[in-house]
Amino acid sequence: MTLQVDIDMGTLSGGQPAKLDIEELLATRLLVQGNSGSGKSHLLRRLLEQSAPWVQQVIIDPEGDFVTLADKFGHVVVDGERTEGELSGIANRIRQHRVSCVLTLEGLDVEQQMRAAAAFLNGLFDADREFWYPVLVVVDEAQMFAPSVAGEVTEDARKMSLGAMTNLMCRGRKRGLAGVIATQRLAKLAKNVAAEASNFLMGRTFLDIDMARAADLLGMDRRQAEMFRDLQRGNFVALGPALSRRPLPIIIGAVETSARSSSPKLMPLPDSPQDVEELIFTPDPDEFTRGPVRRTPPAPRPTTDILAELSRSTPAIGGPEPQQPQRSSQPEMSAEERDEKISAVLSEIMDDPQSAYRTDAVLYQEFLVRARMRRIPGTPMALSEFRRQVAITRSGVDAEMAASEDWQKALALSKNVSDDLQSVFLLLVKSALSGEPCPSDARIARAYGTHSARRARMLLGYFEEKELVVVHADFSGKRIVAFPDLDAKTAPGDADAAEDIAKFAAE
Repeated sequence: MTLQVDIDMGTLSGGQPAKLDIEELLATRLLVQGNSGSGKSHLLRRLLEQSAPWVQQVIIDPEGDFVTLADKFGHVVVDGERTEGELSGIANRIRQHRVSCVLTLEGLDVEQQMRAAAAFLNGLFDADREFWYPVLVVVDEAQMFAPSVAGEVTEDARKMSLGAMTNLMCRGRKRGLAGVIATQRLAKLAKNVAAEASNFLMGRTFLDIDMARAADLLGMDRRQAEMFRDLQRGNFVALGPALSRRPLPIIIGAVETSARSSSPKLMPLPDSPQDVEELIFTPDPDEFTRGPVRRTPPAPRPTTDILAELSRSTPAIGGPEPQQPQRSSQPEMSAEERDEKISAVLSEIMDDPQSAYRTDAVLYQEFLVRARMRRIPGTPMALSEFRRQVAITRSGVDAEMAASEDWQKALALSKNVSDDLQSVFLLLVKSALSGEPCPSDARIARAYGTHSARRARMLLGYFEEKELVVVHADFSGKRIVAFPDLDAKTAPGDADAAEDIAKFAAE
């Protein structure tokens, strides 16, 4: 018999207690939205305090506001200023020992916060099956870690963070991870992350685009969205299987702990001293000896720079000057032999069925190690070129087609899509040029590095919006993808066909 645990979140408008079913929440996830000052952090604190005795908790805390839970409820505080490997290992042990924790990212810049949160979430996600106990994973300011559009951070950091958040919300349930994400701006939160939540608590918001999205998620009329402007601090509209089957206004109850920081309060100004100008413009002698009060933390080194360093040949100890490197004792290798060995290494890596779900940085590092083991001379290819070669290898193109004029046109055409979409695009091109059936959603998803069939269909829609392909169906309903610029199209294929991983690995 399943234990039902209802926690008290506050009161309904009629005075009745507002209950939240923790067991149901673990299966259906939660999205909290509210502008600054709406009481969003207060709501999260109430949820965490009430559920602390019942379920393990992990809080991703950008501002360090939730570390005060440690004194009352025994949460372990993890400082985010660590290496990605350390954070991943700590997260893994957190799951093993079922300890609640707060990952505080205070003091890190945005990109460092994204990398640290991604490493920690991936560590939770990659825990062994025997440790898949229920965990409530609360992510405050989720729009920072799952942005809807690229910002000022590097593409690697954005993709790493967005991927971790997508795993949490889309695939975390089977691993016991229940995502609770809170955001100030729904419009800034990636739609595929927000769409996975089935429970909603919507607070005060003023921008039309955010009100419209909130109304859509709650199944309300657009004209009713105006109500979100009138909500008081601490008042939210609740909907979802863990909360209510229809939208209900609730008032969040009191909390036992408080944040380290709070909103500034108005205070009367002190009486101005008569010598105020002298006090302001006369410097303190210590100002010339002490350093600045706050220093900007150094920017993290991009992964591409680190990997590039690793790819450089190690100089011989005690050897001649750098401009006169010691000659290698390994035999010389022709360009053709070198290309063959590189292709063999790429094929070995791609033969692993799990390679599709590993990041390009991880695959690149494995490539560098294998290249050294094979004693392949010369400077290894750059990360960008490696990504290109991986996409070509994953497409399954043979040597004859690779040398054709049509394939060269296809490679030129593929430059119109981003690096992460190259594998999918070239897979479709290869099928079209060969006259093969259109790849299924499962195979397209695997080429992109995901298990989501819906994402595969979204990618085809994206290519069609870019006017690179035309997608249509034959009379039997099978899918065809045509490339107008190449005058080629795939044969009809079943979009819902299951993927035979062993078959494609053999190819």
